[in-house]
Amino acid sequence: MTDLYSTYERINSVSPRTLLKIVLYSYMNGDYSSRSMELNCKRDINFMFLLEGAKAPDHSTFARFRSIHFAPCSKRILAEMSNALFDLGEISGETIFIDGTKIEASANKYTFVWKKAVTKNQTKLLQKLADFVAECEQLYDIRIVYGKAIKIKHVKRLRKKLYALKKTEKIVFVHGIGKRKTPLQKSIETLEDYLDRLKKYNQQIHICGKRNSYSKTDPDATFMRMKEDAMGNGQLKPAYNLQHGVDSEYITWLTIGPQLTDTTTLIPFLKDAQEHLKFKYRNITADAGYESEENYLFLESNGQLSYIKPANYEISKTRNYKNDIGKIENMEYDSVSDTYTCWNGRKLKMDYIRHVKSKTGYVSEKTIYKCENCNGCPYKSKCIKGNNCKTPMEDRTKTLQVAKTFLKQRKEDLNRILSEDGILLRTNRSIQAEGSFGDLKQDMQFRRYLSKGTSNVLAESTLLAMARNINKLHNKIQNERTGTHLFPIKSA
Repeated sequence: MTDLYSTYERINSVSPRTLLKIVLYSYMNGDYSSRSMELNCKRDINFMFLLEGAKAPDHSTFARFRSIHFAPCSKRILAEMSNALFDLGEISGETIFIDGTKIEASANKYTFVWKKAVTKNQTKLLQKLADFVAECEQLYDIRIVYGKAIKIKHVKRLRKKLYALKKTEKIVFVHGIGKRKTPLQKSIETLEDYLDRLKKYNQQIHICGKRNSYSKTDPDATFMRMKEDAMGNGQLKPAYNLQHGVDSEYITWLTIGPQLTDTTTLIPFLKDAQEHLKFKYRNITADAGYESEENYLFLESNGQLSYIKPANYEISKTRNYKNDIGKIENMEYDSVSDTYTCWNGRKLKMDYIRHVKSKTGYVSEKTIYKCENCNGCPYKSKCIKGNNCKTPMEDRTKTLQVAKTFLKQRKEDLNRILSEDGILLRTNRSIQAEGSFGDLKQDMQFRRYLSKGTSNVLAESTLLAMARNINKLHNKIQNERTGTHLFPIKSA
């Protein structure tokens, strides 16, 4: 706890160690309010025992402890707990089960700012500014723009000249009912309004960054579609994406992010865990939401094995999928000639290669195959899909987009998850990773964050994880289950 003590200039009556014990014990019992902690320290015998004779701290002391002292070093303290559990033999250090959930932020759900709407308004405002500059040049007989493009420096120059004109003509601005404003005053007020709005739009786009939205009351929160939708209308709420890494039923690592999906969270999660933990996980088990070519290649280059369920795993077992003649999996592939053979015996040859760049900057390669001739094919309507295409069916030709690297990685991953070890790990992922969120949301009744900002939300999530780990360790000791890592598969 060196980092925690280093955040204090001087320590009053209650030490940081004692405060951490009280906060963790309160979280273990599902009580997250700082005022409840203050009250319990005065009334509850268990909290008095943890205080060790010290005076009960104020509620603001607990609030400051979470946000100012614990938040900067929350990752280090969680890593120390995971390392201690590893030394005890409680966690394996070999297999980690990763899953994510969205937890609502402490923000008003009607304070949204949408990046698309702001960008549209900014474009309209820039056009208004250009027209306004041209109008002022004609009205006041001044020359500002020498060229076609109007830049922000021209607008600032116009503002300077208008104020100089006001000073020269000794115009006094008027306000209120019954007062008539001069054209110069109207122009200056309009220009100031435009500049204020432009500054606001630029600031909002800067806060959004790579996100599509944010909340005014908690700018770090992003609007996401939640599972807890009381109205059933797909309402978006400000939330954070919480990622849990579970090993032997303990939460060994976690991250907080603004991502709407889990796909882009895997690589930052594993890099962060590898940086802080003293052991490196070899087997990475996750659900279909984490499957991507970028993730597969990262795990391979990092010396880790992926046990990620393919996105089409369930649907690929259905009869309709197996009988769909238009699917790439149901066509014969000749590796020598690099061609696919369709249901009618015609060849699909490579047409060209397309490169696709993802949001993270990863560039994937897709090979486009085109049928040599689809005219007069009796299976054309079953083979070619897409009812919204404007081209008539008789003029269309069958094409395939094949990501060869992705398909190769998916095939290797599928062989792993269908093995005995893969089935065991997939079964445990459902129990352990999903179980951690079940404990958090249902048993501990934690559905909404109390603090604002990524740093404070991460600290709150870390305290929850540590409290759950202590409860889990106590439960394992009571049931004589210490040292067990995986649940065995029950066979008939």
